[in-house]
Amino acid sequence: MSVEEQVKEIIAKIVHVDKSILTRESTFKDLKADSLDIVQALVAIEDEFDIEVPDEEAQKFQNFGDFIDYVESRVAEKEKS
Repeated sequence: MSVEEQVKEIIAKIVHVDKSILTRESTFKDLKADSLDIVQALVAIEDEFDIEVPDEEAQKFQNFGDFIDYVESRVAEKEKS
């Protein structure tokens, strides 16, 4: 399963939506997710991929595409080390 699919699966589970509605343009606001949902999603993704997403980086994400790109880049960096 790709990083993108894994991220979508985690978000869908936490926000209680079908992952098929999640696109790279989707936002937590679109899904009516609250701040607790967002924190839970970040923690779950950090745990799943064994990465850290600093708060200042997380605040820059405009949509799931930005978030997925960030996770993919961190996973790629980790695999190089």
